[in-house]
Amino acid sequence: MTQDQLPDDASLTTQGYSDHHGAGRILLLACGALAREILDLKRRNGWDHMELTCLPAILHVHPERITQAVEEAVAKHRDQYDKVYVVYADCGTGGLLQKACEEMGVEMIKGPHCYSFFEGNQVFENRGEDETTAFYLTDFLARQFDAFVWKPLGLDRHPELREMYFGNYTKLVYQAQTDDAVLTERAKECADRMGLAFERRFTGYGDLQSTLSDWASRPL
Repeated sequence: MTQDQLPDDASLTTQGYSDHHGAGRILLLACGALAREILDLKRRNGWDHMELTCLPAILHVHPERITQAVEEAVAKHRDQYDKVYVVYADCGTGGLLQKACEEMGVEMIKGPHCYSFFEGNQVFENRGEDETTAFYLTDFLARQFDAFVWKPLGLDRHPELREMYFGNYTKLVYQAQTDDAVLTERAKECADRMGLAFERRFTGYGDLQSTLSDWASRPL
């Protein structure tokens, strides 16, 4: 799959994505915000035995809906596959997603959120108190900043609320999955709009890559 064939960010936000055909070996049930990264890893590693379906990324605006959506998707697809893996971290569910996955007998990626597993869960944990005033962006969120941050918070209509929302933050940390000058500039613009200092960290795919590699290599 080339860059020109990658799914559109707007559709990943509102509709999700699917390249699954059923009756396969492994299904990755993921957040739409991770689709491009997963598809790139599949292509580069030749993981043709792994298929992908993604729930709409906009579920993150209402994290209380994520667990039920994952449960329904697992129930819908699991009989068609030898194995289903959930490519969500906790993502604001307060442990409910982990509990649901344990009850369904499916494994999910480790970590509190994608910012942690992109950086590496241990590295992220070690930063501790140094990161309490950081606001994070990934490649996807840099592209979809208005859809996930600016508009849901009403800042497109009431920019005077900016200080109320972001007054306790000191910096925006852009965790870059790809080395893209255009995305870096876009992330800088987001930091400027929020009135925050800008920091870029090239994380690559972090624990997402190592976790998928582990899952891909396991015997079924």
